[in-house]
Amino acid sequence: MTQLHDVVYVLCGESRVIHQYNATTHQRLADIVVKGLGTPCDIAACDPTSQLYVADEREWVWRVADNPSSDNDGCVWRVSSDGVDIQRWLTMSPSDTFRPWALSVTSSRLLVTSRDRQLRQFDAAGGDELRRVRLSSYMYPRHAVESPTGTFVVSHCNTQLKQDQVDEVSTEGQVLRQFSSSSLGCCRHIAVDSHGNILVADWSNLCILLLDVQLTLRRVIMDERQLNGRRPKCLCYTEQSGQLLVGFDEKGGVAVFDVLRR
Repeated sequence: MTQLHDVVYVLCGESRVIHQYNATTHQRLADIVVKGLGTPCDIAACDPTSQLYVADEREWVWRVADNPSSDNDGCVWRVSSDGVDIQRWLTMSPSDTFRPWALSVTSSRLLVTSRDRQLRQFDAAGGDELRRVRLSSYMYPRHAVESPTGTFVVSHCNTQLKQDQVDEVSTEGQVLRQFSSSSLGCCRHIAVDSHGNILVADWSNLCILLLDVQLTLRRVIMDERQLNGRRPKCLCYTEQSGQLLVGFDEKGGVAVFDVLRR
């Protein structure tokens, strides 16, 4: 789920369709069909390029078995906001262990998170690789965003402690600070504002957390009651309007919240 200008784009499960909704009226618009999309994982949007980016793992054996002629390489698709121009953009070869899993965009930079404990940053316009960051061996990353200072904030499972954490890492992959708590559940998705505050979707505890720039917990801004007992899977925060979109796991759906004054 992501927003570009006045349209919200929603990627549902293993569907090859991107749903479009008017961000103000919530009216459903024409769908965008991405032919060839294999195993979509995440979607992000870039204002300067007016493009959407879709992570495609393409690693599930059953898809190749059902369609032997298809390749099994992961990639990132680039889709114009009107759905007219669709390209299989950033491709990964079979020998490459990097498989795109989650995406985020800061300015004109696309950050791609991989299950193999790597972050790769690309120029969102030309596709040139800008940076590659190797994360610590204990970090199983779920999502990552670039902070206002150029570091990276990563939600991950600490495989040594067997608990989820949110870490800030340098461009060399060094852990600068972290947020962890015995009560912190599975952190599926995060978002950052221009001041470095972090929104965390706690999937297990059915809440949205707000961390400050030091990764200290400020408060719970959405609890189980406000989320109607649904598990938050992904976030999209528009700082100018203070609007927070929350995508849910069970039965899908997107909720819209005003967090400007929270």
